Amino acid sequence: MPQTVWIARHGNRLDFVNPEWFLTAERPYDPPLYDGDEGDNGFIQAMQLGQRLKGEKIAHIFASPFLRTVQTANQVAEALDLPIKVESGLSEWLNPRWMRSHPEKLSLEALHALYPRIDLTYTSRVIAEYPEMGETALERSGQTARSLADEFPEDILLVGHGASVVGAAMGLLGVTTKPEINAALCCLVKVIRYEQEWVMELNGDTSHLTRTEKVIRFH
Repeated sequence: MPQTVWIARHGNRLDFVNPEWFLTAERPYDPPLYDGDEGDNGFIQAMQLGQRLKGEKIAHIFASPFLRTVQTANQVAEALDLPIKVESGLSEWLNPRWMRSHPEKLSLEALHALYPRIDLTYTSRVIAEYPEMGETALERSGQTARSLADEFPEDILLVGHGASVVGAAMGLLGVTTKPEINAALCCLVKVIRYEQEWVMELNGDTSHLTRTEKVIRFH
């Protein structure tokens, strides 16, 4: 049977709407989803993503450990009634030009207290290491996607960031040249394995969203 790997980016983040949040934030490199104006609300985008995936035969949800990806995955997990496996290999690109140090994030236990669907028995298969170059981030995300697809042969969902969406797709497709992937907020990439060949059938689809970005932002 063919295996489908869905890859999604998180919803709109607070610092995209309010950049000054960064100046006083306790964890400035780990912003939450934006929970304001309905059109740009990251939680609403994540709910729309969940409704899009409802009815698909997804058996496992994996999310980057950053708050915005866990919050996005949680909306989908509620729609699909599934647990969330927090996977470091899907992390944001740990770019030293963006981050002065390894980004401080909530612990797995603290995330679980907020989002009980998190599976505390799961341990990350790949660990993202700070600092990393762009090529390293893509390779790390690709390795993660391949490892998870092989270990969990059912249909799975990976919830990550702009770089990890692109890197995961590259890893599955077995390409080294970065493809033109629309890695917009709450986009969907769909990659299907037919025997030993992976084929991309959706490239950054955002048709499930009521409002989409005009300019794709990565940081």
